[in-house]
Amino acid sequence: MPENVFVLGLDQHNKRILERMPDARRCRFHPLLSWAEMFGERIAFDDLLRSAQARLDSFPGSVDAIIGFWDFPVSAMLPLLRTWCGLTTASVEEVVMCEHKYWSRIIQQGVIEEYPRFGLVDPSRDREPPANVRFPMWIKPVKSFSSLLAFRVSNTGEFRAALGRIREGIGWVGDPFDALLARVEVPPEIAGIGGRFCVAEEAAVGRQVTVEGYRYRGEVVIYGVVDSVRRADCPSFLRYQYPSSLPDSVCVRLAHITRRVVEAIGLERMTFNIEFFWDTATDSVVLLEINPRHSQSHATLFEDVDGVANHQVALRLALDRDPEHPSGKGAFAVSGKFFLRRYTDGIVRRTPRREDIEEIEAAMPGTVIDIAVHAGDRLSELRGQDSYSYEVGRVYIGASDEAELTGKFARVEAALPFEYEAVG
Repeated sequence: MPENVFVLGLDQHNKRILERMPDARRCRFHPLLSWAEMFGERIAFDDLLRSAQARLDSFPGSVDAIIGFWDFPVSAMLPLLRTWCGLTTASVEEVVMCEHKYWSRIIQQGVIEEYPRFGLVDPSRDREPPANVRFPMWIKPVKSFSSLLAFRVSNTGEFRAALGRIREGIGWVGDPFDALLARVEVPPEIAGIGGRFCVAEEAAVGRQVTVEGYRYRGEVVIYGVVDSVRRADCPSFLRYQYPSSLPDSVCVRLAHITRRVVEAIGLERMTFNIEFFWDTATDSVVLLEINPRHSQSHATLFEDVDGVANHQVALRLALDRDPEHPSGKGAFAVSGKFFLRRYTDGIVRRTPRREDIEEIEAAMPGTVIDIAVHAGDRLSELRGQDSYSYEVGRVYIGASDEAELTGKFARVEAALPFEYEAVG
């Protein structure tokens, strides 16, 4: 009999990836809450949890695994729903130790040295940054995702302006995060520091990378390092690229730091990804953040290069099987996820037709195009955007080397017809 696997926030892109995995033939995938339900005008955490529990309870067969790929609230609901169904899982406290940026820094202080100076900020009261944190710095909510409401500031004026924008929008994630915290026993130093607080951290410099791995039966395994390439003049990402081009010696250091942090938290039978900066000038490393999940943004990259998407790791862990992720078994030597962006507000008037996309994909094997906007959308009203640009699409590309990779994207971007109406 196939095993019943429930997927929180399942979308069509990730559904296709799941169905291509080797283990898919022994599984039956069931959507559990849609992406639209999870990330609407309001994230009603308790209501979402109760709705998911009710759907699981009403299922006539066995619930063999529950998986998900997204950040909060998906990542936080997974351990709660697994516990509800009697499945093996890391605790919700361990997940929140990663999700809560200030709590995460407190844990890091106890086990590593590779973290920035940081301090707590209350946007409702504070007008000055923490005394121990120097400019330039990043100010961000203790819980956010996709760089939502994260601002790089260079002086007190910019700091205060950023806090003004944060106060306007922090409740969308902050309030449901408080609903999660009400279910968690936190240490005294974290008590009272909820979703409407922020952290200020000294800005790291250098090349940004993400270490992906998992913990299974006590062993922390690293299966990939992915480059996160940003624009030189803007914090927004240009692309993710796998495998990383960092020196092997640096990757070994990152793996060592990763193991120390994960072992301090727990995360048994969990995937994780940890973001770092490596300063090429000083050879120093700074840990940016810990995510208690694998990155769905990297799934096609691992599939292109290793032959299997990283979704397989999460699936096998949820079914209590050794992931045994392969290396270098894919059709391409390098793969990238590129972002199609616009840097000023506007109303979308035209997007590429399905025929346009299929023609481009056919002309460039190893290319998948995913448009994220529709005609009539106002860019500044889109959810989940970073603070510096608007994401209008994504392009997944496999290639023989980096030159071919970036060349393919340049041709794809030039061929995609978007039109916008400028607004003030």
